[in-house]
Amino acid sequence: MADVGILVISAEEGVKPQTIEALGSIKKACIPYVVALTKIDKPEANVERAKQSLAEHEIYVEGYGGDIPFVAISGKTGEGVPDLLDLILLVAEMSDMHAVAGARMRAYIIESNVDKKKGIYATLIVKEGTIKKGDIVVAEGAYSVTRRLEDFRGEELEKGEPGMPVRIIGWSSVPPVGALCHTVQDKREAEAEILLESEKKKRRPNNTATTLLVETALLPLVIKADTGGSLEAVEAEIQKQATEKVRIQIVSRGIGSISESDLKSARGSDEPAIAGFNVAIDPPAQSIIERGGITVQTFDIIYKLGEWVAELVKKRTPKVTVVTIKANAKVLKIFTTEKDRQVIGGKVLDGTIEAGDEFNILRRGSPIGKGRIRELQRFKEKATSIPAGSEFGTFVSTSITIMPSDQIEVVTSVEQ
Repeated sequence: MADVGILVISAEEGVKPQTIEALGSIKKACIPYVVALTKIDKPEANVERAKQSLAEHEIYVEGYGGDIPFVAISGKTGEGVPDLLDLILLVAEMSDMHAVAGARMRAYIIESNVDKKKGIYATLIVKEGTIKKGDIVVAEGAYSVTRRLEDFRGEELEKGEPGMPVRIIGWSSVPPVGALCHTVQDKREAEAEILLESEKKKRRPNNTATTLLVETALLPLVIKADTGGSLEAVEAEIQKQATEKVRIQIVSRGIGSISESDLKSARGSDEPAIAGFNVAIDPPAQSIIERGGITVQTFDIIYKLGEWVAELVKKRTPKVTVVTIKANAKVLKIFTTEKDRQVIGGKVLDGTIEAGDEFNILRRGSPIGKGRIRELQRFKEKATSIPAGSEFGTFVSTSITIMPSDQIEVVTSVEQ
């Protein structure tokens, strides 16, 4: 959607992992960009050190070995912001960015929201053509008869032109962020397009069955956020927490506060959870939550939400017991046999046997039972361990009668 990128970097901290991630997005979009060094009003700010940090990550700004435009700014005081705006216009002019006169209206949804008073509204960026009051706009599965257009300040507009962010109030449903918008002749044509889009989605292949064969546990989640953009970011953060052993299933998603209907959606799943981002919980829903049965948590920091989901995934991860063969020994002699107890003599073939070890009993190579070593002796003296090649005597507990020539396979079990 963007024509020019702005790579924002703190003059205090320099390049961070998210800086590299953002740069990757800019390069993938193949658009020109400028660097904005922010927080220059802070005492710890050091513009030259920040430039050096950029150079260490192969981001070479003007005057520092490269040709990437940069400006130092303060979001708090406003210093440098006019220079940044001029720089953006200059980059756009040098890149010969322009709109085609008379082109059909084309725009993209960059944000969507639900308000109790306004209803559903969305902000779009006009890429080509012009949008006017009264136009009928379609964005995937939603449409709007544009009775009111607003600019980014919330002031009413008569029309929106290329490059302008335009807020449209009144949609048939919440349009997805990133959806391509265009105008149609009338409401009937809009409804026909939405129906066609719905049928296409139904015909798309579903690979869920293949996934279920691989993964062994499921975490059902209902997610709510304050805006469409936040919802998209929350869902992306949540899906990062999925593992090979636990699949995350988004049962439902929506914009606005957590309500009774969200609790009903969750109750249709096994051990569900609800995550809210920058939203409140409706009083009726809160009273149901207090009775228990559904895990509900709200957040205002997305990384905290991700950590919470990661913890839920950890709790749902099936435990696997890994058994390792620690040592092998051959039974040479039986001294005494009582109910569930025996005293035997043997020789360690490999590994080390210790008091307290669990073991499998093998007869002619086949397992016939299990037991535990209670005490060990070597040269008629009590021992805690017996190394490979040594003979020993041991008192064991087992329900199987051990015989000479049987093999004792000492194992350790670790739950992972």
